Amino acid sequence: MTKEQKAKVIADTVERLQNVSGLYLADFAHLTVEKANQLRSEFFKVGVDYKVIKNTLLKRALQEVGGYDEMFPYLVGMTGIVFAYDDPVTPARLLKTFVKDNEKMLSVKACVLGKEVFDGSRLEELASLPTREDLIAGIIGSIAAPAQGIVGAIHGVMSGIVYAIDAIEKQKQDQAA
Repeated sequence: MTKEQKAKVIADTVERLQNVSGLYLADFAHLTVEKANQLRSEFFKVGVDYKVIKNTLLKRALQEVGGYDEMFPYLVGMTGIVFAYDDPVTPARLLKTFVKDNEKMLSVKACVLGKEVFDGSRLEELASLPTREDLIAGIIGSIAAPAQGIVGAIHGVMSGIVYAIDAIEKQKQDQAA
């Protein structure tokens, strides 16, 4: 690999790192080409990138961005990196399923949410976190609940007024008869 190619890989990686919400480092030493392509395809479907980058180049990119020093001990052996942009939890779920279905082919070394580094053994916990969409739906539901309560209360008051008016009208009709 020429110096220019290395510089391009580092620049590309820095650009990706500046836009991520989560990172996953995986040891792919026993991964077959077929399974690697299957995994890349699954990641592509959800807008996640999976790249194999030399550890030295990845370390340089991480140093350039800053704040990822805790990842350096995980940069040994064969390392594939998963870049999650919008939702950092979805790749964790995909990795969890893939690791479960393809034991000993792939192992997760480290997980990074924001700039918080977790050991790969905590993948199960991270995969169980709610997705961004789930959180948004929960917030919208919380915001909508009081409005629905107000609408229900207004409806109840209006119904009460209508029943009262009907009762008065019926009473007047009974008195007139």
